[in-house]
Amino acid sequence: MKTDDLINLLVKDARIRVRFGRAFLFALTAGVVISAILLLSTVGIRKNMFDMIETPRVIFKIGLTLLLAVTATRLAFRMGKPGLSLRSSVLALGIPFVVLVAGIVTELLVIPRDAWGQSMEGHFSSFCLFFVPTLAIAPLAAILYSVRQGAPENPGTAGAVAGLAAGGIAAAIYAWHCPDDSPLFLVTWYSIGILIATGVGFLLGKRVLRW
Repeated sequence: MKTDDLINLLVKDARIRVRFGRAFLFALTAGVVISAILLLSTVGIRKNMFDMIETPRVIFKIGLTLLLAVTATRLAFRMGKPGLSLRSSVLALGIPFVVLVAGIVTELLVIPRDAWGQSMEGHFSSFCLFFVPTLAIAPLAAILYSVRQGAPENPGTAGAVAGLAAGGIAAAIYAWHCPDDSPLFLVTWYSIGILIATGVGFLLGKRVLRW
């Protein structure tokens, strides 16, 4: 290969990377905004949120869901660009899990044993199961659209990661409304909602990300 050809190839590749990065950012922003508007226009933010935002449970809930959203979205972005190492992004997904386990252990040590079941069940479990997947629709569509502009090597896996990221985003948004703050509730009902989004992402990814 001639030097000029190599330079042209590198320049073209750089432009593609820039276009993919911008497309991903714009689409993701649109998806997050749509989900936030959906929450605000339907159930709204928790009435006492500004009083509760300083409590450890609420800080934990919002922080953990944001951490999952960021780490999973980063992995989804990198999966859309073949050739990039995924090792650090995959390992980073373990951080939310470790934080969640720490929160659960702390909760079990703090509250009485006979209150564990009630904390896990909460008051709005069915609503959580409905709203988290619903709020994940727009971010999932945005991430799938963006990743499709790249070239994911494994469509199903890329779709599942997109669903995981969308579920994390949806959970982080829904957390501003949800009055159930226990980590036991979080690990049960939020996790199921996120897993639903992940499964849907896997099924859609196998179809729409194939190239």
